[in-house]
Amino acid sequence: MNEDEKKLYNIPIAYRKMENLHIVFWIFKDIAWCMGLAWLGITMIIPTLTISFIIAWRTRHIVSELCHNLAISVWIMANSFWMCTEFFHVDNNIVAGTITVKQLAMIPFITGSIILAYYYLIYKPRHKQEVASL
Repeated sequence: MNEDEKKLYNIPIAYRKMENLHIVFWIFKDIAWCMGLAWLGITMIIPTLTISFIIAWRTRHIVSELCHNLAISVWIMANSFWMCTEFFHVDNNIVAGTITVKQLAMIPFITGSIILAYYYLIYKPRHKQEVASL
């Protein structure tokens, strides 16, 4: 086992519990979406997004974690917007040209991709020593 494989990244138990609870809310949101339970799906957006932003805030001092957690937060925003467009039956309404309301969810999806692209293509290559020490 080399030195990098021996390094540990410790997460405080309170943070881990919050992350696990976040997954529960996220799954309930998606189950509600799948089952057509608009009231539950829309309600679950609030705790799911709130916890994702809290997790991002708590990890803000580690650029890798911050970028990934922000990407997750905007993914949840995109996913939630898409879900709401379907619940309110406006998903296929045309916004402009051939762009539908549902396709506006691409804005946060792309935002998350840009955050991760920044991390992997710009930040990580310029901070190899810092990234290697994590």
